[in-house]
Amino acid sequence: MLQHKAFKFRIYPSHVQIMQLRKTLGCCRFVFNHLLSKWSQIYQATGKGLSYNACASQLPDMKREWSWLKEVDSIALQSAVRNLADGYQRHFNKQNERPRFKSRKHPVQSYTTRYTNGNIAVKGNRLQLPKLGWVPYAKSREIEGRILSATVRLAPSGK
Repeated sequence: MLQHKAFKFRIYPSHVQIMQLRKTLGCCRFVFNHLLSKWSQIYQATGKGLSYNACASQLPDMKREWSWLKEVDSIALQSAVRNLADGYQRHFNKQNERPRFKSRKHPVQSYTTRYTNGNIAVKGNRLQLPKLGWVPYAKSREIEGRILSATVRLAPSGK
């Protein structure tokens, strides 16, 4: 039987990697909030929201309009869209409240990227992440199995 297992490690990025992480967090938050406002406007006007495919098809247009969205991991932006679509699907199934806008001042910020074409790898005590390169991490145990995704979380302390 297949089992999914999560591992949590502390990473030690360089100053340049920290800036890239913060850019990625900000861009994911921007994409989420921008599409959330569009979704709300369309829902109020027509009574129907957008689908994941409708939102994901707007990402290339958003990258043309705001060129700084090209500097971050595209899979992380797609994950932000997927989280929004999942939030609305849960809302309409009466499992959750309506999705809310993400705040820069929230104490914990995160983004998720999926494994595609070897973009996430582990070698020794370093972890390779998309657009970040090799990042040292505190290796407390061996990673078993294959990597499906990686979530980078910024704690309130900045770690």
